[in-house]
Amino acid sequence: ANVTVTDLEELQELLKVNIENNKHLVTGSVRAKVLKWGEDVTEFQPPPDYILMADCIYYEESLEPLLKTLKDLTGPDTCVLCCYEQRTMGKNPEIERKYFELLQRDFELEKIPLDKHDEEYRSEDIHIMNIHRKQ
Repeated sequence: ANVTVTDLEELQELLKVNIENNKHLVTGSVRAKVLKWGEDVTEFQPPPDYILMADCIYYEESLEPLLKTLKDLTGPDTCVLCCYEQRTMGKNPEIERKYFELLQRDFELEKIPLDKHDEEYRSEDIHIMNIHRKQ
């Protein structure tokens, strides 16, 4: 696959170190790029086949920018796989509920059952969602 890994500017060096340390495992290409949620994504077009996102839904102020970026990045055939650890402290349950409520305006969600998760890494508080744009 041809992969673009993204994060904020201050984490680009860490991404590059990880790419370098794992290049022996890569059979396609991998590059690191800055992606700030809510900003222009034209340089990431055409829409990718897959978006893998992990642990992205814990700050209320980031929900709208994240949703905008997902809408801007995805095409009709883009598959988004979202994994997250369900957190029960503080405002986390409300933030999670709001995120999925807002997400369902433009996307179809399918929860991947726990028995389909990798046996070694599955956990009751880790969730995986398959997300597609509504047609």
